[in-house]
Amino acid sequence: MTRRFWQQAIRFAWRDARAGELGMLCLALLVAVAALAGVGLLADRVERTLSREAGQMLGADSVLRSDTPLSNGWEQEAQQRGLQLAHTWQFPSMARFGQDMQLASVKAVSASYPLRGQVRVARTAEDAVGQWERGAPAPGSVWAEPRLLAALGAELGDSLALGNLTLRIEGVLTYEPDREMRLTTMAPRLMLSAEDLARSGLIVPGSRIDYALLVAGTPEQVGQWERWLAPQLKTGLRLDTLEEGRPAVHATLVRAQQFLSLVALTAAMMAALAIALGSRRFLQRHRAGMAVMRCLGSTQADITALLLAEFLMAGLVAALAGMGLGYAAHGALLAILGDLLPETLAPVGLWPALRAALLGLWLLLAFAWPALDRLRRVPPMRVLRPAQVEGNIRGAMLDYAPGLIGLTLLLAWFAGDWRLGGMVALGFTGAALIFALAAHTGLTLAGWLARAGGRTSAWRMALAGMRRRRAGVLAQVVTLALGLMAILVLALARTDLVGSWQASLPVDMPNRFVINIQDDQRDAVRQSLLEAGVSSPELAPMIRGRLVSINGEAVDPTRYEDPRAQRQAEREFNLSYADALPGHNRIVQGRALDGAAQEVSLEEELARRLGISLGDRIAFDVAGDLVDVSVSSIRQVDWNSMQVNFFAVLSPAALERAPRTWITSFHLPDGGQAALRDMVRAMPGLTVFDVTATLLQLRQVLDQTVAAVQLLFGFTLAAGILVLAAALSGTLDERRREAGILRALGAGRVWLAKVQRYELLLTGFTAGLLASAAAVLLAQALARYIFDFDVVAGYWVWLAGPLAGMLAAWAGGSLVLRQVLHTPPLAVLRDA
Repeated sequence: MTRRFWQQAIRFAWRDARAGELGMLCLALLVAVAALAGVGLLADRVERTLSREAGQMLGADSVLRSDTPLSNGWEQEAQQRGLQLAHTWQFPSMARFGQDMQLASVKAVSASYPLRGQVRVARTAEDAVGQWERGAPAPGSVWAEPRLLAALGAELGDSLALGNLTLRIEGVLTYEPDREMRLTTMAPRLMLSAEDLARSGLIVPGSRIDYALLVAGTPEQVGQWERWLAPQLKTGLRLDTLEEGRPAVHATLVRAQQFLSLVALTAAMMAALAIALGSRRFLQRHRAGMAVMRCLGSTQADITALLLAEFLMAGLVAALAGMGLGYAAHGALLAILGDLLPETLAPVGLWPALRAALLGLWLLLAFAWPALDRLRRVPPMRVLRPAQVEGNIRGAMLDYAPGLIGLTLLLAWFAGDWRLGGMVALGFTGAALIFALAAHTGLTLAGWLARAGGRTSAWRMALAGMRRRRAGVLAQVVTLALGLMAILVLALARTDLVGSWQASLPVDMPNRFVINIQDDQRDAVRQSLLEAGVSSPELAPMIRGRLVSINGEAVDPTRYEDPRAQRQAEREFNLSYADALPGHNRIVQGRALDGAAQEVSLEEELARRLGISLGDRIAFDVAGDLVDVSVSSIRQVDWNSMQVNFFAVLSPAALERAPRTWITSFHLPDGGQAALRDMVRAMPGLTVFDVTATLLQLRQVLDQTVAAVQLLFGFTLAAGILVLAAALSGTLDERRREAGILRALGAGRVWLAKVQRYELLLTGFTAGLLASAAAVLLAQALARYIFDFDVVAGYWVWLAGPLAGMLAAWAGGSLVLRQVLHTPPLAVLRDA
């Protein structure tokens, strides 16, 4: 392209910018990019921060665990990749204080522990909470949990014996970031340094020790090391990531990421609508000018090049401004709502803003192209005809089909989830088509009602005006309905998402486990728990057993490729039996257990990993006896509920005679500790596990995630209102032209205001009602197939949609009406 061409393109762009012709498009694009950049920047920082702080639940980014000493080669490889390292050793051992002894979960740590997060240690008896610290206890000293000190009757400054050592209690351990929730590690914690472990004499051949190598670094470094390590994993080794080691936290973060993506996707869809309407207005105002250019000899190629150059220049300016506004908006939100977020957020990245700008430019070109294509095809004879926009619903959908397909792909890329991106894009596209057909039918009905009304009725004039401006009103109804639908979908998803998260950690969630309950102790334990304030304690039998055959074939762990499947195939299970499955389990295949038959109900993930199907026959080795059962059901188990759960629940006929102990979980209310201590003194063989600290960890991550969701919802709601307001201005010229004609024919301002108010309220009501119905359907689809929780659409949705639609239409239209009423009719008719 020549220098003359660019000079002409710049003159065109400057002229249209000064005349306000590009104002609607630039405003729509600026708001779109600002919304996407603001949401993207904040979402990116919050997600990276939450992921980073969620790493505290592991004490690292990744943890390699083994029941044998770890190879030095794995550690050397991690060091060569620039990763930070720490070591831990965990095992049960007896701690002694005077004549008292207590089983403790001993944990020796290296000086660099933990790599993520901190421990909280109280150094004085007056300090019940403790201070955040990083590192190991000093040589010759230990940190002990309060319940271990209470069990031994020891205090800060006392010394206790562990193996060959006598160690001084220098701190009370009140918080440990990577505490696991396995029953075998829930004894009271005793933490010492790795130096003291070497001198303790506790590590001898045959010792049952959990060796762990903790690593931390950038996601790329950690990912590369994990991929290098994966082929070398064998029996007895496991790699704990956030997903493997903390499934509850991982599930929360996945839902948060999905919701943040939904927020950004709805902003992009609303921006596409605003740009489509803005380009339609540009078409209306430039059609006569393009016809004149064609009369003067310009070709379609000349007009196409000029229009694309003009739009690209305007788009780049608006995109850069939108990026700046997005940075400013996200910074302002952080300053205002900083207390809701983690203290140290991840640094600002440039990529979310650049991605928003690229997506915004695509929106501009894809959804403005149908109008530009019509402009470049304007025949020269159009200069003698009114510049009306023609077309129909089918033609419009075909014009925008390439843009919608491209937008769907970009949204899926933006979200990182093809299902979510596709569902949002298809949901909006399908809703737009349904809204257009419904509005088209409604406008036809409006024509019949207008003919039935009086000659001077304001309602009749409003209905007739809507029917006469069919294309404009149809576009306004569709756009307003889609914008409201987006806001209502976010409101529904946000309300039920937060509710489901909060319901996943109820106030009365079990915080204690008791195991090793013997048959003759069941009644006494139940009575003691009732005295401690526990309502309806339930005890479940627990039997150890190993899976030995599936459909007559011996189980071979090496046949499975999945490391988790290998571990489950080789280890013992905690089995149970019951006449009826627990109420917090849900059967997904099969039927309930028949207590008189030889049957088993399996957890669905275990069945999937081991390739076990409904009706298969499997056998367990239980204390040397073979228990052969058929699979009568596959059930879903919520392992995060803190209820007593089992991989396999058998019928009483299959397992009732096997040697067993009993287990229970319950929520111990305040004031019940004394009764619980009396129960343990009376039955010293019982083991009580306190998981309150673990629940505290989950609640902290949950609170941060909920705050991020609330914050981003408010920001996107504001951005959506701005985009919606820009879209409502799309019929400005048509309304001004019609009002000018009516005023020239003698209509007064008051009567004209009444006519337009009726039209706007009717348009808003129709759009709001359609938006409510579509929002309920789309929210339920997203909840079922993406977020995996139930959406309950209350009456407020059906009221909020029409009311918000009428308010938005009236507020946006009133601005237009005020301009029209204060413009002389002669000036309006001259401009028309």
